[in-house]
Amino acid sequence: MLDAVDSVLVRELQRDGRATFQALADRVGLSRTAVRARVQGLLEDGIVRVVGIVHAQVIGAGAVGHLTVASAGPARDVALELAKQPAICFAGLTTGPHAVVAEARARDDESLAAAVDDIRQLPGVASVEVFRSVEVVKDAHSVVRPLGEVMLDDIDWRLLQELQRDGRAPYTRLAGIIGLSQAATRARVVRLMRSGVIQVTGLAAPAALGNLELAAFGVVAGSASRRVARALGSLDSVRYLSAGFGRFDLIGRIEAGSAAALVDALDAVRAVDGVQDLDSWHVLDIVKESYAADLPDR
Repeated sequence: MLDAVDSVLVRELQRDGRATFQALADRVGLSRTAVRARVQGLLEDGIVRVVGIVHAQVIGAGAVGHLTVASAGPARDVALELAKQPAICFAGLTTGPHAVVAEARARDDESLAAAVDDIRQLPGVASVEVFRSVEVVKDAHSVVRPLGEVMLDDIDWRLLQELQRDGRAPYTRLAGIIGLSQAATRARVVRLMRSGVIQVTGLAAPAALGNLELAAFGVVAGSASRRVARALGSLDSVRYLSAGFGRFDLIGRIEAGSAAALVDALDAVRAVDGVQDLDSWHVLDIVKESYAADLPDR
């Protein structure tokens, strides 16, 4: 469990993974040197990973499927096999009839269907149910706003590769890699971030921030699904929310500090006007969470 200062630092890195040490120091009221040491400690201990997440439109991963997987054997074995699949960016163990939940990203529906067919053939997989996401309403760890026409050159692609590996890579190192001045490198990184091509954010284990409980949920909202989506997206405890087609109209994830807080968070979802039905799964363990994409090697 982190102390109050480290918790704030992690939250700030989730908001802006490239926030300067001075900006972070101003936020927590410590010296720049003290904050640098704390952030480096958080990174070295693996409490938080700062990575660049490239917009799905840029990498051609416009088809997103949320999978609930029933296991014919040990669920962890199934989850570990699932985590090896290149299309899977998130996999977790849950309670209920579906022992594993996962998120798959692919170029298009045909590629997504092929990825799901491969998953159905994995040892121990009894069945797979797919929720096809058509709009990500809220995502604490990704860029969800529409992306306009963006022209990327070879230098931009190289920067995206490096930022995926290390979101806080110093401008001095990035400049040396791409062969530009630090000022020109900074300008390019800022442009990529402001345009929404990439979001640099901190990925932290929920438990490190006191969010000891994690749940996934599905909502049937009927004709009011867009209004319900906006209301659910405004809830602080809802960290991810997607609209689409399947057994539900909306599917999401919740983080809470305790079992009682999780009950309250789920009740807050139920209380939203237009929610006709709610189903939820307690996420017991996250087996994989990686949003790195294969980028062109230029």
